[in-house]
Amino acid sequence: MELFVDTADIEQIRECTEYGFVAGVTTNPTLIMKSGRSNAEVVGDICALMGDRPVSAEVVSTAREEMFAEGVDLAGIASNVVVKVPMTLDGLAVCRRLADRDIRVNVTLAFSVAQIVLAANAGATYISPFIGRLDDLGEDGVGLIEDACAAIGDLADVKILAASIRSPLHAVQAAIAGADFATVPPAVLRAMIHHPLTDRGLEAFLADYRKSCDHPG
Repeated sequence: MELFVDTADIEQIRECTEYGFVAGVTTNPTLIMKSGRSNAEVVGDICALMGDRPVSAEVVSTAREEMFAEGVDLAGIASNVVVKVPMTLDGLAVCRRLADRDIRVNVTLAFSVAQIVLAANAGATYISPFIGRLDDLGEDGVGLIEDACAAIGDLADVKILAASIRSPLHAVQAAIAGADFATVPPAVLRAMIHHPLTDRGLEAFLADYRKSCDHPG
């Protein structure tokens, strides 16, 4: 499973990409609003920073024609833009029209296998099940990933992008369940790095090294 970082904060994206394990970026209107800048401006800056790695940018319209026009405009910002559309009938219609133009689409806010099957057949490149939000309601978010992978397993061009990742455990569970990608907030990415035994082992190695320097053979 590959990892995307879920943020619109340029500095956090820059920091996370320097770690060497970030394969792309996802944004949404809520994240971009926090920046205080326009959607196009933020997306353009992120795309420039990410090179050829995918950057998901979401439409804010809900009507079909407006959504389609906005998706075309977003795709025109840079070649690595992936247009995010919502899991609605109009969203799926726009997904097909964009896909027919060879524009990559991320269908977002998926919460059922039925929705995921529809999005896969509408030409989506990525489908984003929100597992954390399902867990909040007492449903099985990770189970949805497993079922979705089984349901669309023969559609090789469609990738499951696990979203609403709340913890390192969520990310691990999504990977085991078969997700192709997970989009993870910066704080969770950093938390995935740490383990007390790693810290303890490093301290021991460094202590042994210092002793060897103090008492050379």
